[in-house]
Order: sequence, then C-alpha cells, then structure tokens
Amino acid sequence: MRSLYHLVLFLLTGTLLAAEPVITDFGYTPGGKVSFTVKSNADSYHVLRRSPDLLSVGTGRAVAVVPGAEDTVSITDSGRPFSQGFYQVETYSNSAPADTDGDGYRDTVELARLGINNPVNPAPPISRLHGATMITSRDYFERLSNRGDRPGAQSVREIKFLVYDVHTDTPVLYFADSNRYIYHFYFTRDATGRYTSNSAFNNDTYFNNTTRKNLAGSLISHDNYVDDQGRPGIYTIEFWPTDPVAFRFVEMAYELIAAGMPFVDGNVAYRPASETQRRWHRNEIAAFENSHVNVIQTEDLFANVVYTGLNEAESYGRLRVVTGSETLSVRDIAIFRNIPNDLTHVSGIITEIPQTPLSHINLKARQNDTPNAYIKDASTHPDIAPLLGQNVYYKVEADGFEIRAASQQEVDDWFDAIRPSDPQIPVRNLATTEIRPLTSVQFGDSDTFGAKASNVAELRRINALRSITPNGFAVPFYFYDEFMKFNGFYTRATAMMSDPLFQSTPEIREARLRDFRNSLKDGILPSWMADALDTMHQSFPEGTILRARSSTNNEDLEGFNGAGLYSSYTHRLDEGHFQKSAKQVWASLWNYRAYEEREFWRIDHFIAAMGILVHPNYDDEQANGVGVTANIFDPRWEGHYINVQVGENLVTNPEENSIPEEYLIADLAGTGDEIQYIRFSNQLEDGETVLTRTQALDLKDKMNALHNHFRIKYGVSQSNSTWAMEIEFKITADGRLAIKQARPWLN
Repeated sequence: MRSLYHLVLFLLTGTLLAAEPVITDFGYTPGGKVSFTVKSNADSYHVLRRSPDLLSVGTGRAVAVVPGAEDTVSITDSGRPFSQGFYQVETYSNSAPADTDGDGYRDTVELARLGINNPVNPAPPISRLHGATMITSRDYFERLSNRGDRPGAQSVREIKFLVYDVHTDTPVLYFADSNRYIYHFYFTRDATGRYTSNSAFNNDTYFNNTTRKNLAGSLISHDNYVDDQGRPGIYTIEFWPTDPVAFRFVEMAYELIAAGMPFVDGNVAYRPASETQRRWHRNEIAAFENSHVNVIQTEDLFANVVYTGLNEAESYGRLRVVTGSETLSVRDIAIFRNIPNDLTHVSGIITEIPQTPLSHINLKARQNDTPNAYIKDASTHPDIAPLLGQNVYYKVEADGFEIRAASQQEVDDWFDAIRPSDPQIPVRNLATTEIRPLTSVQFGDSDTFGAKASNVAELRRINALRSITPNGFAVPFYFYDEFMKFNGFYTRATAMMSDPLFQSTPEIREARLRDFRNSLKDGILPSWMADALDTMHQSFPEGTILRARSSTNNEDLEGFNGAGLYSSYTHRLDEGHFQKSAKQVWASLWNYRAYEEREFWRIDHFIAAMGILVHPNYDDEQANGVGVTANIFDPRWEGHYINVQVGENLVTNPEENSIPEEYLIADLAGTGDEIQYIRFSNQLEDGETVLTRTQALDLKDKMNALHNHFRIKYGVSQSNSTWAMEIEFKITADGRLAIKQARPWLN
C-alpha cells in the first residue's frame, strides 16, 4: 500500500485549455521523487509547481516542464520528498504557451532547445561549445564533464557550474564544458561575458554570504556509490572547501541543478566536503532538514562505494582467493578479504575492504605497475567467482574493472614482456667498517647504511624536526657482509637458489627461504662485531628499549619504494645481547616477499645489502600514520595528504577491518588551512577525530619544512608540483609528534 504523506492540491491556472488537467496517478519514482501521471495529448505541455504552504499556491516554484504525449505523461518533482508538499499541475496548449521562467522565451521554444534553453532556468542561452543550461542525459553529462581526482575519489567525472544573481529572485544556472574550462573565471569571462576581472569575479563569488552575487561549484558523479536500496550512482554538489556557503544559497543551487538534470532519479545531493562547510551545515541543520535539499555526508558517501580503482593497470595471472596461509607468486592475481600485513610481488590485487592510497599494498602496486582495486564482495561477484583458480586477464580502470579468462600462452607472453631483460646491480659501499651515530651519517650515505638510515639522519639536520626525530646509530652494510661471509651463508644461498625445485615451485621456495632465515638467526658473529654492537647498545641510557629497523640499498629510493619488503624488530630489555635483533633484521633480507621482488626485477641478491637503523623504541603511542607532502588529488594546489589511526594499529599494514582517518589539509587560495576529511577512523565514536586540529596544523608545518629540505637535497625544482616526500609519524604516549621516516613519494 502506497504511503501518501504529501498533501496534494491540484489547480488549473493560467491555461487556455477548456478542461482541467486530469491526474490519473500519484506515487514515487524508484529514486524517491514525487511523480504524477497526467492525462495528456501531443498538442499540450505541462508544468509542475511546488509550494511550501497553501498561501503560496499559484506562485510556487516551477520544478518541471514536460511536453505532452498521447494518452498520459509523467511529471516529477526534482527535489527530495518532504513530509508535506503542495503541488500544482498546469496544462498549456502548444498554440498558446506561457513563459514559465520569465526569460522572454516561450516554453515551447525552450522545450525544443533543451540544453541550450531550460524552461525552469532563466539563463540566457550560450553556445554548446561553452556549456549548457540543462543536462538532458547521461551522455550529455559525460560530454561536458572532465575527469579528475578528488579527495577520496579517483578519476571521477566533474562538471563545473555557476549560479549568477543569487542575491535576486531570479538566479540563473550554467553548466560549463569542463574539458574546455578548468577554472570558473575562464567560463564567466569567455562564455557569458559577465566578468573580465578575476578579482571582481572572486569578490562577488566566494567567502562572503552577505555580499555574494554568484555561486561557483562542482557537480561530481560518484558512479560506484550504491545506496541502501541497492541503487547505483550519486551526483554530489560541492563548493570550494574554504567557501562557507550558507543554506539559502545551497538550497538555491540544489533546486536549480536538480531541476536542470531531469534524467537523474533523485540521486543528487549536497555534500559539505570540508570542515568549514560541515560547521555551517551543523549550524543550519534545522533549515536543511526542513527543505527539499538532499544532503550526504562524506563518511556516508565513501562508506557506500562498492569499487575503487587505486592503481589503473592491466595484467595476467592465476586468480586466487587468499585467506592468509597461501604461498603467492608473481603470477597470481590475489583477492584479499582483508588487507594483508605483508605481500609478495603479485600480478594483481583485489581487496574486499577499502584501501587507502598509502597502504603498503597500493605502494607496491604503484611501484610494480600492477592493477589494484577495492571491489566489494569480490570473491562472490558474478563476474569474478566463476573464474577463480583460472588464468585471467585483469584490468583496473576509473569506472570499473575488466576480468576474463586467459590462456597460458597469454600469461607467459605477458611476463616475458614486462620483466626487465638485464640484471640490475644495486650500489653497495663496504668501505665504512664502523657503526656511526646518526650525526655522522650524511644524506648521500644510502649506499653505505641504506636510504632509511641516511634519510632519518638527514631529518635531524632540519631545525624544526630535530627534537621530534629519533636519534641513534646506523650499522653499515659491511657488518651484514662480514656476517654472511663468516658463516658461509653466501655459499649456502648459492646452492639453495640453484636447486631446480627452488626455482620452479613457490611453496618450496618459501619454505627453503624460511629455513635459510632461521639459519641466519642462529649464525655466529665475529667477536669484533659482537663487541661493536654491544658497545653501541650500552651507549643508550640504561633501561632503553631499542628499535632495530631494516635499511637496505634497494628500498626507499626514488622510483623504487620497496615498502614492506623487509622486517624491523624491537629489542626488549630481557633479550640480552643486541646481536639477536641484528640477526633478525639481516635475515629479513631473505624474506620471501623481498626475494620475489628482487627476482622479478632481476636485482642481484648478493649485492643487495642490509644496514640497521637503531634508535629508542616508541611504545604505547596514541596514534600512528603516514603522509605525503603534496596534494595527491590535485597538484595545482599545495597540500598534504594524511592517513592516521589510533594506537599502534598500523596504517600501512592495518589490522583486520581497520579503517584509518584520511584527510587532505591545505591552505587553499590563501584563505587559511582547511581540512577535508575523506574517511573517519572506525575505531572512534562518531564525531571524533584521531588528530586534533592543533595536531594536524603542527604536522603540516613540520611536513612543509621536511619537503623543502629534501627537495633541495634531491635536486628537484620548486616548480615540480608532483614531487613529494612520504613520511611515517607517530603521536607518542605523552602526546608529542614524532617523525620516524621519510622517503620519496612514488608518483
């Protein structure tokens, strides 16, 4: 039984027809829009008006105009259904049309030129080369839209819109051809001729609800969103993040846009995308709730996305569901039901829970140019499940994925084509034979101590970061090399790697490498080496728990991140001589995932070398996170992208079902620092954030200093807006910021 909670009033006004319109049915579209079925004929057209109360019936807002048709025609409201509504349906003869929007064009003329004209939008027409006053179809939307990355949404379709005269009773709406116009001002100057001065346009358009004459915003299509009824897709209306758009202007834009996209079935919503706009929404919540404006919050938008292509690429391999115990190889396309704590080199990645761009698995996918996507319920997806266990072709694109059966020959040809043909020899300097304090390690010493150790040492040379960067020592590659030779491990590795079973069978390779690592952990140190490690250990204050961190000559480099390949260990007070942790770190050079990575890239396993970064351990931290010193969504605007989670739950390798806080912080157009949250931590209560605004601003300042310092060290031009550093940071147990790692962002 249909619930008719609207009070509906049918009137006939201003028509030259002898008979009143006959309403034959009333209900809702699948998307929830109020809809009327009207008796009609081909010589007429119909106007639907909505009024807020009985007193305004007859002068209500025109929300739809549709041409007549033989027998009946449907006409629908454009806005969100509300608890009470007063509607008026008018029927006009085509021979005596009205001018519903008062723009001087008869309705029949505008109905014949939809897109150029719009019968409920009094905007003067512009050429189709510039844009439109109405978007009549999805195809038309795609023609006008441009693809771009937005915080939380990669390669989405966007159309820029402008609403002029918002300070009057007759605002007008334009949709810009956003392939042609990347900025609103260019459109207003070249398409409408309203402004020739950028400053005058900005003064009338942004940041002041008292003097505002225009609205400039974006209409964004989130095609991979699915609502709670299973309906796909939503279009969000968004404004410049630091623009505090008041409700009355949001409502105006929403009504014009919703009416200007008649092909959309109720899935248009205003999204307050920044903290500024969220505050305004909260302050005017009663007005929003008492309106026809549909609102979607960021957390609800991204929580209901069923697909995200994180790394657009293609590959071939065997499709497998991974539960955690399987041995994977470079020829596997893996479906993970949770984000894995470590990952060997695979041919493709699918996860059934959302990832962030800074997870280790996505960094690995970017490094290796392998397709990586979040696909909800991938293992039971009808396009995927029938192919499990088979060779497949897998492609990740912005709008979706492609997967099909593939032959063994296709797989073999693919890997022959993408694997490097020549061996790669990492740089290894064994001339330094002593452990050095970080104060004596230079930026260029990555060939001696590893990039991780040399970059942390360099962090301490930045005045603003010295007090928040760990201090300690770097153990050179020389120690690892001497340890391997002293125990004959290079000879054993050569024999192991030459075994045909080791070469051909991933499961055997993984088991043999595990046994080899155990042998390294049981290895004997020359006395001079044991003494040197002990002297270093004893130089720390008594009772200091140490962190022994891997630092190799084949990770943390420009163009090769190597995130998550090797292992670090905490040396507790009851673990005796530091050599125990040192051997664990050295052994991790032979992790299965690390071996597979080097083997694919033909990196010489015997020139690869392991140093150790040693510093006091952080325990019981309040939060940990990663960040990039750039706006990874739109490099035209400076900013920093951050992932952070509460406690010791790593962002790079999260615990099961853990979703971190994710945000972009930027000083946009000189209007002050603005935070755009993409997701909130699912480990906190609603409304809580991992970092306070003060902590987020402090982190931003420190990242600016880090970025500027390393940009010079790496010889990068200041004009290069795509270069950035990636950092790892913590909020310590006592609430202090600590930056523990920096490496070039793999872009």
